Amino acid sequence: MKSTLLYFFVISLLFSFSVSHAQISKSEKKALVDLYNSTNGSMWSNSWDLESSPNQWHGVSIENNHVVGINLHQNNLQGTISSSIADLKYLEELNLAFNKITGELPLELSQLRQLKVLKLEMNRLKGELSIHFEDLQNLEELTMFNNMLEGEIPLTIGLAKNLKIVNLSSNFFGGNLPKTFENLTNLVSLELFGNKLEGAIEADLSKLTNLSQLVLAYNYFNGSFPDGLRELKRLEFVQIQGNQFNSYRGIEQLNSERLVTFDSDDSLLNRKYKLAKIKINDTRMADTKFEGEN
Repeated sequence: MKSTLLYFFVISLLFSFSVSHAQISKSEKKALVDLYNSTNGSMWSNSWDLESSPNQWHGVSIENNHVVGINLHQNNLQGTISSSIADLKYLEELNLAFNKITGELPLELSQLRQLKVLKLEMNRLKGELSIHFEDLQNLEELTMFNNMLEGEIPLTIGLAKNLKIVNLSSNFFGGNLPKTFENLTNLVSLELFGNKLEGAIEADLSKLTNLSQLVLAYNYFNGSFPDGLRELKRLEFVQIQGNQFNSYRGIEQLNSERLVTFDSDDSLLNRKYKLAKIKINDTRMADTKFEGEN
């Protein structure tokens, strides 16, 4: 009896040891090490001991011997995102927000087809939004506010149909609002505050029936504001001030009963929704610049 119990004890111990030391593939480990090296890992607030197992590395989540999550939020990363990030083919979350990451977005991000969350806000990224959104069918959250990204928002963003949150505020994006945004029917929050977007809004906003937050403030939009908001009954935050709209006739009869913030350049319309003019430093879209910061 004792020998039988000892046998099961040894087997259980070996099993526990093997699980705790489960090994990811060489290519995935190399991709992690490349990220460490390209962002000055020795200076991170919570650094990695590269001699230890990756499942002990800060912010790394491993399931079934694959890396599924990297959360290095506010960890003093300095440098660029390595192109070998593409080798993390099972990655579902990449959160490198609130760091000092520079350079351009690697096109290889488009190869992370399992990705659900991509958070790169509050860094120093530049260049264009060079992502093939048609390859990111699982993407639900895209937040890149407060960087130095420029160029036009790609039309292909409308192909990532599982997107629920898009925040590209406080960059230098120009051109029109892509009409393909109307295809993102799961969208709950769209924030594009403080860019250089211009022209008339042609997207049919009435299709975004799940939309709760719409922040288009401080761009160069013009023409008549489209009437699609009338149909959106889940709206809570609408901030469209600081543009060049010449008419708000299309949104004089909002049906949302949840509306708590409405800010435009039409004081009569603002009063109609029983909200005093909100100072810029107190608005919701200003707060989004610093979400998650201690």
